[in-house]
Amino acid sequence: MKKAARSKYRQEYSGDHVFDYKDPVSLVRFIGDGGKVTPARISKLSIAQQKKVAAAVKKARNLALMPSGTSAYDSFNRSESISPVPFEV
Repeated sequence: MKKAARSKYRQEYSGDHVFDYKDPVSLVRFIGDGGKVTPARISKLSIAQQKKVAAAVKKARNLALMPSGTSAYDSFNRSESISPVPFEV
C-alpha cells in the first residue's frame, strides 16, 4: 500500500492570492540580498504562485517601482548600516 504524499509547501497565501506589482514593499519579501527572486523551495510558494511573484517583480522593475541593479539593493527599503570602525583620514 502506498503511503500518502505530504505536501512540502506550507501555504501562507491562498491559491487565488494576487501578488500586486503596484505594491513593491510586499514584493521585497521575495527578493534576496543579491537582487534575485527567492526560489520557491525557500519562499514556500507553489509553482503557480512563484510564477506570479516573478512576473509581478519583473513588471515592478520595468515600471521603476523596484530597483533592478545589484548595487541598489544595498539601500532599498533597508536601514543604513553604521560601521563600528571610526573614520580614519
